[in-house]
Amino acid sequence: MTCRSNPHRDTNRHTESRGNPRPEIRVILYDGSYHDVDSNDMSFQMAGRIAFKKAMEQAKPTILEPIMHVEITIPDDFAGSIMGDLNSRRGRIQGMDNKGGNTVVKAEVPMAEMLTYGVDLTSMTQGRGSFNMEMHHYDTVPAAQQEKIIEKAKAARGDVKEEEE
Repeated sequence: MTCRSNPHRDTNRHTESRGNPRPEIRVILYDGSYHDVDSNDMSFQMAGRIAFKKAMEQAKPTILEPIMHVEITIPDDFAGSIMGDLNSRRGRIQGMDNKGGNTVVKAEVPMAEMLTYGVDLTSMTQGRGSFNMEMHHYDTVPAAQQEKIIEKAKAARGDVKEEEE
């Protein structure tokens, strides 16, 4: 075979239904046939794309999201409302500490839920709360939210009309 390039390279860059990048994937061709009349570079690349798309459909890929480790320092009076807010953001409380009249709440929260947290924390604590966060790990997006992400990606590409919420 003359085609030694990666026929899945273009297909591999973005998932078909989601439009987001995929991690590096290695493909090894174990077997194939060659015919002087029908076999050419374009045929092998097309066969590779078709095989890769079929393999991705059967693999049932999932969407991952970054999970942040968050430490929130607040006056003791606001601990209950902050914990309730973190739960509403799909956060998992890891622990609480008391430090000189303040409560330090430690939690793991999806990054997507923390994008407006600074403003929200300020309003919930009357400007007396602070927080810091750092990347902790990746975790699977819940199925209901994956469906919304997929629908938005399809709508952005023009495949399906986006439903209003």
